[in-house]
Amino acid sequence: ARVLEVAKRLSLQVARGETVEEEGCERHREPLKVFCKDDEAFICMVCRESRAHRSHTMLPVQDAVQEYKGQIQTHLQALKQDRDKLLGFRELEMRRSW
Repeated sequence: ARVLEVAKRLSLQVARGETVEEEGCERHREPLKVFCKDDEAFICMVCRESRAHRSHTMLPVQDAVQEYKGQIQTHLQALKQDRDKLLGFRELEMRRSW
């Protein structure tokens, strides 16, 4: 959800023609280069070494984006198939009622 939120925000900024500023860590003002899978959050390298995240599973940002992008595409495809089925049922019912 957070990945999607960031992607939407960046897409809106690009659509409005705004310059896209790189998001940074609020605490350390460092670039967000790592994704903490346990907390589902982008973090900086300083946060990665903190006690709060040290034992968590980490991914580079690009790997996390690709992983979640694949999951989103899979869910989107399933939702499209469900929508097509529902539209088919609706059309069948409308024909029956006529």
